[in-house]
Amino acid sequence: MARIEGIRIQNFRALRDLTLGKLWNTQAVVPLTPVTAVIGKNGVGKTTLFDAFGFLADCLRDGVEEACDARGRGGFERLRSQGSEGPISFEVYYRQSRKARPITYELSIGLDGSRRPYVERERLRQRRTGRRRGRPFSFLILEDGKGSAWKGDALGIEEPAGEGEVAEVSRARKEEHGEREDFELSDPRKLGIATLGALKQHPRIAAFREFMERWYLSYFAPDAARGLPMAGPQPHLDTRGDNLGNVVQFMEREHPLRLKKILRSIAAKIPGIETIDTHRTEDGRLLLRFNDRGFQDPFFAQQMSDGTLKVFAYLLLLQDQDPPPFIGIEEPENGLYPKLLEALANELRDHAASAGGPQIFVTTHQPYFVDALEPSEVWILEKGGDGFSRVRRASDDSIVRSMVQEGLPLGSLWYSDYLEPV
Repeated sequence: MARIEGIRIQNFRALRDLTLGKLWNTQAVVPLTPVTAVIGKNGVGKTTLFDAFGFLADCLRDGVEEACDARGRGGFERLRSQGSEGPISFEVYYRQSRKARPITYELSIGLDGSRRPYVERERLRQRRTGRRRGRPFSFLILEDGKGSAWKGDALGIEEPAGEGEVAEVSRARKEEHGEREDFELSDPRKLGIATLGALKQHPRIAAFREFMERWYLSYFAPDAARGLPMAGPQPHLDTRGDNLGNVVQFMEREHPLRLKKILRSIAAKIPGIETIDTHRTEDGRLLLRFNDRGFQDPFFAQQMSDGTLKVFAYLLLLQDQDPPPFIGIEEPENGLYPKLLEALANELRDHAASAGGPQIFVTTHQPYFVDALEPSEVWILEKGGDGFSRVRRASDDSIVRSMVQEGLPLGSLWYSDYLEPV
């Protein structure tokens, strides 16, 4: 399963320059863990950090101009950090698999002459086999809608010297290697990986595009999950959760025995729930039924609490047989009984650590959730004196590490202000 080892975000609202984890030029840094939790007070930028991942996914799906306006973002000028004149930039350092050589994806978004957002620069690069030092080779480089890409899996010529990487390679080199192709996009507001990633001759670009396309960022809305969708099996939960019953219906049809086992497991984790199933109405709509202990007749999703529906959705998401490689959840504690949070955190960690499990990114301000985590899994987000966000890893504090080793829960240390800056 592909994993993000580090990410750098620049000029995105309060995130003027923020790095989590390892990058290609910071090899001594510990990479992000399978579960990453970002904690902090209200207003320090947790929602902005979560939205940075959503913004990247929207850029791939819809283009950068639409992404700037989507989800109430308000356009490029409201997204760009106050006082900054530079582009909004991202750097994602990831591995397609545990043994694969890491790849860096870089994206810079600026304003063109018409003051419209466009892709100012985009790059994918990777070190050649056997190389541990030096600059990685750029197998995709795009500037102002024009660029070059190398076909196939093998890396060809040496990394060009200097910064002018988009300059044409000589005809002799092209003939010798036959791998590089130049291109020009018809729409500079679309990502190069969106176009080239659809071509078979660019498998590395296609792999990264698929990786980003399959990110799951939860915008779960209990009211949406209470809707009455038309019956029809669907294999994956959508981001709002309004097809919750359809996913259960799919599993009833395709994996009935596994579903029974899953529902028994989920029901055991939700207080008071004995069994969960679906019911199809005469007009073809789908009802999700919860059988509560002590009651003969079942309750339908429309009658269940926000917290019950939320826990059910999260646990069902983790049981997807083809899980997304990256799952983002903002403040999973909302609407949940505090003692459920530690169980939910353990469930997320177990699935993320399993073979083929997804990488999970969570923002939270609930100490009970943090109690289940290790210092290396927790990042503290805070506001600097300049008003912009900064971040540090809990495990970087030797005192915190020692106290956790002595058996003190990390969430309790946070609640007691031991994670506050000195």
